[in-house]
Amino acid sequence: MRRREFIALGGGPLVAWPLVARAQQGERKKRIGVLISRAENDPEGQSYVTAFRQGLERSGWLPGRNIEIDYRWMAGNDSLSPALVKELIGLKPDVLVINSTGPLIAARQAAAGAIPIVMAAVADPVAQGFVQSLERPGGNITGFAVEEPAMGAKWVELLKEIAPNVKRISAIFNPKSAPFAKMFVPSMEAVRASFAFELTVSPVGNDKEVESAIAMAARGPSGGLVFLPDSFLASRRETIAGLVLKQKLPAIYSTSTFVRSGGLIGYGFDRADLFHQAAGYVDRIIKGEKAANLPVQMPTKFQMAINLKTAKALGIAVPPTLLARADEVIE
Repeated sequence: MRRREFIALGGGPLVAWPLVARAQQGERKKRIGVLISRAENDPEGQSYVTAFRQGLERSGWLPGRNIEIDYRWMAGNDSLSPALVKELIGLKPDVLVINSTGPLIAARQAAAGAIPIVMAAVADPVAQGFVQSLERPGGNITGFAVEEPAMGAKWVELLKEIAPNVKRISAIFNPKSAPFAKMFVPSMEAVRASFAFELTVSPVGNDKEVESAIAMAARGPSGGLVFLPDSFLASRRETIAGLVLKQKLPAIYSTSTFVRSGGLIGYGFDRADLFHQAAGYVDRIIKGEKAANLPVQMPTKFQMAINLKTAKALGIAVPPTLLARADEVIE
């Protein structure tokens, strides 16, 4: 007699457990494919996984029991998107969860409307043509968006608040991994009269160009940097923060993870929280709801982080009013 059968025969509420287990084993497990823009060993990427699994477990979905989750990791290399998406679709998932613009473009083309897609942390999906509207996505894509175009002005405002002497701002992004990034430029230009600065848009395509763009910003007096949302840049945040500090430049980033890596100030959304919420949409889709009818949601949880050690190295005295508003202060 097997041990599990013996326990079952012992009476009490345990009697039913093997029957439930056998019933679950007889059902087809649901399958979810997840493509994340970070590297697998990146703590930020792992925070996405943790938040996503916790969200699924709240709805009763347990990996290995009633669902299987297949992860693929892009590590900031947008050229991998088509191949990784193809791998995931080959596994016949019930739902795809896609993080960032490049992979979402690839998934939309490869899935051809046949597989529901929940996006997590994609900028302005209406402007990028992924959905018809926030209220009625209208296709096989829904989920959770991030930055709106007006965020560009907010980054400029915060950079000038922490470093008032900045007169020249360079906005850095990779057009391949962040084709949407230019949408932030008009709002940045709209506040030039209020904050008195010159704006340079600095597209980069590789590590050497990133280093050159940072060095270029340091060649004249009163330079500053805005690093726009970009999975390519985020995957290199420690290197970038180090290069910026070496050039003695104040910079603002779109996520607080840069600040934990040595960046001066970050302002943006809690992306891990968006993965937690995405799990709720996965649950609803698996249970029969259509992606077309689930409204795209904008984040409401902003985070500001400030690194006082970096501020001291740059000779910046952070205004107390700004410190009071920060969610995280690194000393």
